[in-house]
Amino acid sequence: MVFSEVADRVWVARYEWYDVNVSVVAGDRGLVVVDTHGSAAAGRRVLADVRRLGAGEVVAVVNTHAHFDHAFGNVAFREADPGVPIHAHEGAVAGLEATSVADTAAAHAGGADDPRREEVLATEVVLPDRTFSSATVLDLGDRVLELVHPGPAHTAGDLVVLVPDAQVLLAGDLVEESGPPSLGADSFPMQWPLSLDIVLGLTTGASTVVPGHGAVVDRDFVEVQRNELGIVAETIRDLAGRGVPVDEALAAGEWPWDPRHLEAAVRRGYEQLPRSQKRLPLI
Repeated sequence: MVFSEVADRVWVARYEWYDVNVSVVAGDRGLVVVDTHGSAAAGRRVLADVRRLGAGEVVAVVNTHAHFDHAFGNVAFREADPGVPIHAHEGAVAGLEATSVADTAAAHAGGADDPRREEVLATEVVLPDRTFSSATVLDLGDRVLELVHPGPAHTAGDLVVLVPDAQVLLAGDLVEESGPPSLGADSFPMQWPLSLDIVLGLTTGASTVVPGHGAVVDRDFVEVQRNELGIVAETIRDLAGRGVPVDEALAAGEWPWDPRHLEAAVRRGYEQLPRSQKRLPLI
């Protein structure tokens, strides 16, 4: 896979498996790789592609969150350099600690004859060893990267990477371009719009935003997606407040995306609402 330069010394490669983006940022002190793909074998392919750039040595890795397609390639970078630091939010480490390789392979790598299944099963989960709770900085000499946890959203442990001098934001799965945001069983649909408000505050009209999946976008795209997520959250709040049972909520609501995409979001949203905002239906 070829990395494309989207800003000064910031490259992105869009990998076909899961349409996932891996980013590389260069500074005087070396390269930072943001996300490592979904298996040890995939991570080795990423590392080979990074080396073909010829831009320097990898001095740090960042995981934007705990999902396998962004973090299971960590082991490849540790094989190449046992001392390379891997940065993540503390919530992402907790998520990876709870991850079962076998369950991941069964859920995400197809049937028994899918070669990706064996790739995932053969992967050792390597946990990030540099964590933070709110924000931290990586010093690359002539530039800094800001790692920011904007709050729970796609997962409990999301982070975004800001490259201020290049006006680039690496958003992980807080933003997705190739489909609606993934509101899964570990998502926070009621808080996600608020977390994206913080992300928007890190950008300007001139910013380049790299989503977790799909093509590079701009601030306007992020703002539209934030508003769509806001509609999801407010629809859930309204339905629960009117006493609509959770099992009937998908059919009762008007949603910005195919309701089949939102089943987990509705259940998570009902669970996350304060008790004062839920009303039992009258009997």
